Amino acid sequence: MKVERELPPGEARELLELTVEIADKELAPRAAQFEEEGRFPREVFGLLGEAGLLTLPFGEDVGGGGQPYAVYLQVLEELAARWAGVAVGVSVHTLSCHPVSVFGSAAQRQALLPWQLSGAALGAYCLSEEHAGSDPSAIRAGAARDGEAWVARGAKAWVTHGGEADFYTAFLRTSEDPRNGISCFHVDARSPGLSAGAPERKMGLRSSTTAVMHFDDVRVPGDRLIGEPGQGLKIALSALDAGRLGIAAVAVGIAQAALNHAVDYARERRTFGRRIIEHQGVGFLLADMAARTEAARATYLVAARRKDAGQAFGRQASMAKLIATDTAMAVTTDAVQVLGGAGYVREHPVERYMREAKITQIFEGTNQIQRMVISRHLADS
Repeated sequence: MKVERELPPGEARELLELTVEIADKELAPRAAQFEEEGRFPREVFGLLGEAGLLTLPFGEDVGGGGQPYAVYLQVLEELAARWAGVAVGVSVHTLSCHPVSVFGSAAQRQALLPWQLSGAALGAYCLSEEHAGSDPSAIRAGAARDGEAWVARGAKAWVTHGGEADFYTAFLRTSEDPRNGISCFHVDARSPGLSAGAPERKMGLRSSTTAVMHFDDVRVPGDRLIGEPGQGLKIALSALDAGRLGIAAVAVGIAQAALNHAVDYARERRTFGRRIIEHQGVGFLLADMAARTEAARATYLVAARRKDAGQAFGRQASMAKLIATDTAMAVTTDAVQVLGGAGYVREHPVERYMREAKITQIFEGTNQIQRMVISRHLADS
């Protein structure tokens, strides 16, 4: 099923067509094997970088694509519909570039962003720790001044691209102040003392490497502090608002892929002399899946358009992340049900979509955290 999209005039439609072409030719044929083997597809990110798809929402003056967030997210959705692990990687790279783009000094933007957005570099985002997932204020990994530089010690958990990235956007404690004691750093992957643990063995997104990053007296130059000392929590939360929209788009892509496969199967599979899509029990199930997917897409686009207009969008981003990821879980579960026993085996991709959907409800802030964010907005409105 081709998605009908509302796009701004100009190059956006051509960009989406290019994305679909690349996704169909380069991503879809590789996805199942790479996921099965748990193999990180660095060459795929290279292809996307060459096509300009790693840098879309950043300004052209620093090497970005200059695209509205609403367009970037629809590109992300199309990638996710073929290979969710790669789409998550694009979203994480965008998240990792956000601090320098928004909070970096003019010198940092000039020195770092063109390389980050070159298409050849890949970023990672180091925020969570084993004891500090939903509560980033509990971060313990720290950095202490040493002359003009900083020395970082500790470990960061659940790092997407851990051990594979070219740079790490790391949030480290620089004072004991509970709210203003965390700072943001750009850390080069080649820094002595920086190392990755063994990749996590995950339920889904197996091609997307996730690992603990160890900071063993890693020396970070003073000009790699992003923003002011103690501003890290503000930077992290700002980046997460945008990152949640990325995950919402990925979730919708997973849901759309599951819906497409279920519809194709239901058109071909026959029981009791009819295609199963003509049985009301299946047809209504597919109708609900389609409605939920369309609604989730509309929700993330509303939030994205607010962001593009310079309006506050944090509440809408949490709503989009909550609705889209719950939708992905429901739609992929129903897709397995439509296929019956065939949906439970690996010959069909819906079992993979179901496994991939689950993590979208957890990372970039669990859906319980999204409900907390939304309820706080309601209390303060």
